[in-house]
Amino acid sequence: MRYLALLVSYLLVFFLSTLTASDKQLENPLVHIRTSLGDMFMILYLDDAPLSSNNFLRYVEQGFYDNTIIHRVIDNYLVQGGGYTKEYQPKKTHPPIKNESRFTPSNTFGTVGFALPSFKINFATSQFFINLNDNTQLDYNRKTQRGHAVFGKIIEGVDVLNKIKSVSTHTKIIDHFGKPHKLKDTPKKPIYIHWIRLVQNERYTDF
Repeated sequence: MRYLALLVSYLLVFFLSTLTASDKQLENPLVHIRTSLGDMFMILYLDDAPLSSNNFLRYVEQGFYDNTIIHRVIDNYLVQGGGYTKEYQPKKTHPPIKNESRFTPSNTFGTVGFALPSFKINFATSQFFINLNDNTQLDYNRKTQRGHAVFGKIIEGVDVLNKIKSVSTHTKIIDHFGKPHKLKDTPKKPIYIHWIRLVQNERYTDF
């Protein structure tokens, strides 16, 4: 009887954990990204990366990404945006958030992560990137304690990514808060992020 009771307990725990996972999936919202080259839809990993996802949602809900640019494109590596206006002016952000890359999914193709300045750990603000390859070298590193937290994935619009990744790029000198700054790998013809919106009343469960 004792072993039977233990077996029943284990099965009950397993069943409840499955339900919990399902419930978590229902909490993962969709966002709609409209660019000058087309639309993309992204699922947010609110369950796996709550701090990063909520940080991104805060910027989305404030309209922060409206009329910004994709300022960095490296084929077979990444696409980056969320930091500059159409006029290449840097945007003022909220304070940086704590890095949770230790607990988030891997930087595989199509996933979205937060950019970090060189050698910084807890310094993610508004700039995000989309992986154009399996960039596992960007995952959490125990030795350096550094990594890029993945908080979402593009689930529709890969054709748009293919358009973006093939554009010609150059180095552009901009005014960065009163100082000259080099923007490397910047599209010669600007790619605009018209807006990013939360898709209301819709959750994605199959991923």
